[in-house]
Parts: sequence; C-alpha cells; structure tokens
Amino acid sequence: MPRPRVHDLDRLLDTAERLVAEDGAVSVRSLASAAGVSNGAIYHAFGSIAALLGRVWLRAATDFLDLQSELADAVSPEDAVVAAADAPAVFAERRPHAARMLLTVDKDQLLGPGLPTELADALFALDKRVVALLVRLSRAMWDRRDAAAVGVMTTCVVDLPTAFFRRELDTSADHRDRLAAAVRAVLAVPLRPKG
Repeated sequence: MPRPRVHDLDRLLDTAERLVAEDGAVSVRSLASAAGVSNGAIYHAFGSIAALLGRVWLRAATDFLDLQSELADAVSPEDAVVAAADAPAVFAERRPHAARMLLTVDKDQLLGPGLPTELADALFALDKRVVALLVRLSRAMWDRRDAAAVGVMTTCVVDLPTAFFRRELDTSADHRDRLAAAVRAVLAVPLRPKG
C-alpha cells in the first residue's frame, strides 16, 4: 500500500513557481526549505526536479493559454487580437509569479534534459495550442491562414507583448494602451496578396 501524501502538491507547485520567478531556477533543497518539507517528500511527489519543473511550467502555461483564448473569444476580430496581446498583463494581475516565470525564464534552459516523456508531450501540445490560436485569429481577421498572415499575428500576439512585458511586468493602463496601439498599428498595414 502506498504511503499517504502528506503535502499539498499545489502548494509545492506554487512555492516552486515563486522561486523560479524570483531566482530563475529552483533546486530540491531550496524548494524543501521554502515549503517546509523534506527533500524526500518532493522526490516522492514528483520523482525528479525535471518532473517538478515541467509540472510548474505546464500548469502556468496551460492557465495562461486558457485565459488568452477566453479573452480572444469574447470580441470582434481586431479586438480579439488586442485582447490576446493583453493577456500577459491580465494574467500577471491574477498570477504574478506565474506570469513573471513565463515571460522572463527561458523554458528550455529551465526544463533541460530528463523531462519525463508525458510532460514533454504535454508541453509540445501547448505549442500546438499557440499555433492554433494564431491561425484562428488570422482567419477571423483576414480569412487567411498562410505563413504571412500567421507571421503578422505572431508579431501582434507573441512578439510585441513579450517586448512590452519582458523587461518590466508593468500592467498599468498606460503601458497596456501603448501595447494596444502598437498591435492596432501592425494590423492596420494591409497584408500582401497571397502567392
């Protein structure tokens, strides 16, 4: 019979998320100390530091993409693109440590080798969700899904928000208004005809 789980896994994930956001990394020792648990409890719950970090990233990225899709669903095509671009600011207001981690920490460097296959597959599925959102927004905006349209959408929904929020996670109305203006300016430039 397996031993009963004594520690709240979400609390461990929250603590790891905070440590990664503050320090860019986390070790079993630093997590154990911050969470008030033993190293063995962490290994028992997650198996490895790679699995723990994969779960931290997967949870935050899934929540972010759920929010981004929800924001983009509720409005007209152009407003949907602006809302998707603004999602990091909305997410930062709800989950500041998760937002800081997603915006400032290099996922590949954090996760590194040793990630369990099921977590690697789940993270790959998140990448597919991002592409699906970009295609959906491109189709709604221009009725196109070609590389040029998706490239412009990537600029609006990924590149500009990353540039605006990566240096300083400023969620002020002024900062967000500037991002919205930049996105609308990019969208105002007509796409070249296909082919």
